[in-house]
Amino acid sequence: MTAPVLVVGGGLAGSEAAWQLAEAGIPVRLVEMRPVRTTPVHPGDRLAELVCSNSLRGDSPTNAVGLLKREMEALDSLIVRCARATAVPAGGALAVDRGRFAGLVTRTLEEHPLVTVERAEVTALPEGPAIVATGPLTSEALHRSLEAVLGEGSLAFYDAVAPIVAADSLDMDRLFAASRYGRGDADYLNAPLDREAYERFVAALLGAGQVPLREFEADAVFFEGCLPIEEMARRGPDTLRYGPMKPVGLVDPRTGQRPWAVVQLRQDDLAAEHWNLVGFQTRMRQGEQRRVFRMIPGLENARFVRYGMIHRNTYVNAPAHLDAGLRLRARPAVRLAGQMTGVEGYVESAATGLLAGRFLAAELAGRPLSPPPRTTALGGLVRHLTERPASRFEPSNVTWGLIACPPELRTVRPKAARREAMAAAAVEAVRRWALGATASSGR
Repeated sequence: MTAPVLVVGGGLAGSEAAWQLAEAGIPVRLVEMRPVRTTPVHPGDRLAELVCSNSLRGDSPTNAVGLLKREMEALDSLIVRCARATAVPAGGALAVDRGRFAGLVTRTLEEHPLVTVERAEVTALPEGPAIVATGPLTSEALHRSLEAVLGEGSLAFYDAVAPIVAADSLDMDRLFAASRYGRGDADYLNAPLDREAYERFVAALLGAGQVPLREFEADAVFFEGCLPIEEMARRGPDTLRYGPMKPVGLVDPRTGQRPWAVVQLRQDDLAAEHWNLVGFQTRMRQGEQRRVFRMIPGLENARFVRYGMIHRNTYVNAPAHLDAGLRLRARPAVRLAGQMTGVEGYVESAATGLLAGRFLAAELAGRPLSPPPRTTALGGLVRHLTERPASRFEPSNVTWGLIACPPELRTVRPKAARREAMAAAAVEAVRRWALGATASSGR
């Protein structure tokens, strides 16, 4: 090729797609609209900025998202590589220093001889070949262009972002350091609440003022995996105790007892100066966040580095509009990647960017590539996007329910042993799949 391939959007999916194309020897124009046009939640203009959390979730290969990371590593994932290089302590999870992570991804792509990073807003769906990975905050102009091509409105739900507090504003005497069930090091700060304190906190949540939805947002639907904490509280008095405030696996060293409820804080940067309130995404007003969250033991004088907020998350009805190669049926030269395809989560978004990049690289080499096997986490994501009934489609994280079990492993017991065997088989299957991609694309 002489003309570079266009990748629109410099988030995790777009960055990963650009890397995969460039590593296949294909020139890339990676166009990111920030800082020309900003978003409500991105603090800067670097590529692959994480906004909702610094956690890429579980890292065990017997966890579905942990397996997905292993498969991506087998395919030379830029995102997973940079995450490993900028990891911060997080028990059994992979969490990163967000600033260093975004900086490393940005430098790596800007220094790649086949990648040109441009700062501009793309307002119309490309004619192709291209990958559009503009994420949940797709600009209104590009959203309208996508709607025009699809012939119907794109769907939208709303994500909520958790607040971050400064370490030097916390009362460490009221917190204890521990990871749930003692896994890994004592990587979390834990704020224990007794029953009375918990009930007061829930009552305050239920009475707190919220940022009002605008008229066109009145039918907003929240993703179940990222519900605002006040929405969870409305489902019942004990909902939070079985959700983000669950005390199981934690013992307060000062009492030797399991607390009634616990708020966990996870390190947000390598310097341990900023801490994220785990699972405390919210759409409360800023003043209400200060009032309510300072009711948590140890956070009485908390200084908020970032308040929680809500933002639109746009995605298409993938089974109706995407084929197994992530191409738009209405415009096959264009592929979609990231959250706008209908996957949920940082790792899943990056994984679709990896797939889109490899699919396009193989296609440009004249040998189209089939999706990864159904027995892999990557293949499971493609199944989610293409085999769900369009009438019941909604965003999803990767789960074991999306991954087909090889026939020879179906009788393996117990379940933990079966998943361990499935994980090993999946990584090997991805490696074999990659050999086919390598042969077809010249890598």
